[in-house]
Amino acid sequence: MKTALITGITGQDGAYLSDFLLKKGYKVYGAERRASTRNRTRLDRLGITNEIEWVNFDLADLAGMLRVIQQVKPEEVYNLAAQSFVGLSFDQPIMTGDITGLGVTRLLEAIRIVNPKIKLYQASTSEMYGKVQAVPQNEETDFYPRSPYGVAKLYAHWMCINYRESYDIFNCSGILFNHESPLRGKEFVTRKITLAVANIVKGDQKELLLGNLDAKRDWGYAKEYVEGMYLMLQQDKPDDYVLATGETHSVEEFVDAAFSSQKLNWKDYVKQDPRFMRPSEVDLLLGDPTKANNVLGWSPKVKFKDLVALMVESDLKMVRDNVINI
Repeated sequence: MKTALITGITGQDGAYLSDFLLKKGYKVYGAERRASTRNRTRLDRLGITNEIEWVNFDLADLAGMLRVIQQVKPEEVYNLAAQSFVGLSFDQPIMTGDITGLGVTRLLEAIRIVNPKIKLYQASTSEMYGKVQAVPQNEETDFYPRSPYGVAKLYAHWMCINYRESYDIFNCSGILFNHESPLRGKEFVTRKITLAVANIVKGDQKELLLGNLDAKRDWGYAKEYVEGMYLMLQQDKPDDYVLATGETHSVEEFVDAAFSSQKLNWKDYVKQDPRFMRPSEVDLLLGDPTKANNVLGWSPKVKFKDLVALMVESDLKMVRDNVINI
């Protein structure tokens, strides 16, 4: 039985990855920070919370990470933890840099000290491309991040490459383009949209306030993307891979698809609000997953409109059943 340690396990990707690895026969350790309250709602929804072995783990605490890795002895570590909300990174750039950037360096050091044979998956992001230098973006495209979050992720990305080349540590960075699901947090625009549609249908909400409707993203289904993470660590040689659909859609298209799925005209409910505009915006992200297709045998299957409808239906069920929202 293989052992995996997952940071950020209570998030969208962590929950789906845990479910995937458990079904593969892994022993899964969930790394979470000490907190007065635990939020394991996503894992509860998948019915796997009690199958996880829990450990306290903080990307700001190298000594603590050393103890946990020595105790758990994982063959694979999946680092999904970060301050991952782009908007918040402008308000808290120092904290974002410390956790999302330096936290990965601490993790790499812990692996190097305890057992350099441990395989590491690092969650990189399409936000590193930012002000895009080429369309579509692949593993060779130059980076130009446009947020403190993107900058911190790029630092972590290059530190992984440096430890790979300097210490022969097997690590792979997944440059994942936007991936959504019913387990997406409410602070992200996609879930904000689908939850609003559900509340409008129920009669609990009258309008939806959004920022830039013109930004374009490559949106896929998170449940499919975690399989790509797993496949990266099963290869003979470590490398970095773009996971994407190869299609781009604007926020307005996402809004239209969400409202149209319930036979509603989005223009009757949506208003733009300057409070939700970012100081600098990423206008267009479009990934090229050719390398992942060819090397990993990975390709997305769920289409854009089907993904949006899936999220709306899930939120409709939640609001109708008065379930506590993620």
